[in-house]
Amino acid sequence: MKVLVDTSVWIDYFRDGDAADMLEYLIDESLVVTNDLILAEMMPPLYHRKENELISLLECLECQHLNIDWKTIIQMQVRCISEGINGIGISDLLIAQNAIDASIPLFTLDKHFKGIAENSTLKLYEGGGSDE
Repeated sequence: MKVLVDTSVWIDYFRDGDAADMLEYLIDESLVVTNDLILAEMMPPLYHRKENELISLLECLECQHLNIDWKTIIQMQVRCISEGINGIGISDLLIAQNAIDASIPLFTLDKHFKGIAENSTLKLYEGGGSDE
């Protein structure tokens, strides 16, 4: 099972945080997928710090094509707002839509994705091979 890895997990990984071991497993098993939006969030600081080796490694990851469906994004946002889940950015809705469209779970540390998952068909990666 491939897993779309959100920027929050990558940041945690680079800081050797709590999710680092889980992401290391996914990397070792070649299960990591990214997309251009996630790369666009991560790459500028890496370019600024001239982290060329890391940039090259990230560019080698499987990249899931983004097919933006604005009606779906709007409907997802409306469902979340109607459930009292406010302040979800468009970029996070696009990441959620990308995971849904690709039928792959999203590995994230951002808690608001749980609200999106409760109001859509988004599956979250919980580790250990689960895609709850």
